[in-house]
Amino acid sequence: MARRATTLGALKGEGYQSRSIKEEIRANLRAKLAAGEKLFPGVLGYDRTVIPDLTNALLARHDFILLGLRGQAKTRLLRALVELLDEALPVLAGCELNDDPLAPVSTVGQRLVAEAGDEAPIEWLTPNQRYHEKLATPDVSIADLLGDIDPIKAATRKLTFADPEVIHFGIVPRTNRGIFAINELPDLSPRIQVGLFNILEERDLQIRGFPVRIPLDLLLVFSANPEDYTNRGSIVTPLKDRIASQIRTHYPDEVETSIEITRQEAWTERGADSAGYEITEDFRLLIEEISLAARESDLIDHSSGVSARVAISALELLASNLERRCLTTGDDPVFPRLCDLQMLLPAITGKVEMVYEGEQQGAEVVTRGLIGDAVRKIFDSRFPAVGKELGSGGEEDTGPYAAIVAWFAEGNHLSLSDTQPFAEYESALARVPGLLDLAAAHCAQRRPDALTLGAEMILEGLHQHLKLAREDLDSQVSYKEVVKFQLLRPRRAPRRTDDPGVN
Repeated sequence: MARRATTLGALKGEGYQSRSIKEEIRANLRAKLAAGEKLFPGVLGYDRTVIPDLTNALLARHDFILLGLRGQAKTRLLRALVELLDEALPVLAGCELNDDPLAPVSTVGQRLVAEAGDEAPIEWLTPNQRYHEKLATPDVSIADLLGDIDPIKAATRKLTFADPEVIHFGIVPRTNRGIFAINELPDLSPRIQVGLFNILEERDLQIRGFPVRIPLDLLLVFSANPEDYTNRGSIVTPLKDRIASQIRTHYPDEVETSIEITRQEAWTERGADSAGYEITEDFRLLIEEISLAARESDLIDHSSGVSARVAISALELLASNLERRCLTTGDDPVFPRLCDLQMLLPAITGKVEMVYEGEQQGAEVVTRGLIGDAVRKIFDSRFPAVGKELGSGGEEDTGPYAAIVAWFAEGNHLSLSDTQPFAEYESALARVPGLLDLAAAHCAQRRPDALTLGAEMILEGLHQHLKLAREDLDSQVSYKEVVKFQLLRPRRAPRRTDDPGVN
């Protein structure tokens, strides 16, 4: 890397020319587009929607807000903006506002250039040093964002409050010549939002009515959740008017994209520790279907959303459960089972908001129902339909599941657990007549783990179609016959009028 200038004179000698942060981003973005480079690597599912909108906003030199539900990569997109900044930016050394050496805006920077001239020292900022963000909370103050008078500085240096050097700058002016992001903007109190008006429109900073006005060079970006945007909080109308572009984010449109996002984000590759287990593609699909079932459920609050973190956390817990089984049973490798899904409840129950009916049922009950819905969807797409006549176990049953249901109708039951060694797990499934053969007929792979998972999928599918009963005991699942009964009330004979007990 070439040696960089350390003084103002050397910087001028290199022919350095200043440009605004928005012009810098625009120029670098144009270069990436012309070169065919991928924008915002690591952000999946937005190639035809969000990223084109975001690109247009940056080319137009707009401040913008990303509006979307939780878990839609809003913060990741904002942080990825640093990839559009120059490799290094020269600033005057020792200045709080990252002063441009050729046009300082602070009193300290102007005095430094006036006194030192071409010998004024230069520092270089990296892209990450030019990005700052703040999570909006009701207790954020104007002093936090913009700054306030520092009476200690005034007393120590014997300055009057009219001197701009008594100002202690907040995080926004300290991000001068950079990108400043505010997450969850509606949670910022209205009076604090008003304090951003001048920065967004006039691009200057005013503190406590001082006549001094400091022009700032910033790209201001925001994020907000529509639930907060309409209910918990709001963005004041003049501030909305000053934010030039509003960009809506969304959940992935295709389940394949969701799988790739989860694969990218979940910590499942754990080095040598992950050598003993394998997470199959079928199970990755099943975990994504649980999130999709939650987004479609009437028991889940759709305005709150179902974050991508549901599937990410669930997949990480699944990897841990497989790791645990590998260590305790000695099997190598181990593969996922449907009974492993019971161990994923902690990753789901805390991440979904229930409507009133869901709260009445309880988070765990609703979550088990979502898992069942996901299994049923995959079962219905891969296995024969379950006929209405199926269920009594008698001779009138027809279809591929008749022998299976008949076996349970004879009083047999089957228990499966995530702690069973594979040989014991496979042997238990082999007890059910025709179960593994039926799984083999409809599974693309003939590996033992694929056949046993298919067999367990059949049992769960029959349960979801109300042909088998299931009992959950911690991580153990038991399948048995569906008990059909009718509650009969004994008929009471009418009392006779000559009964001594009748008055």
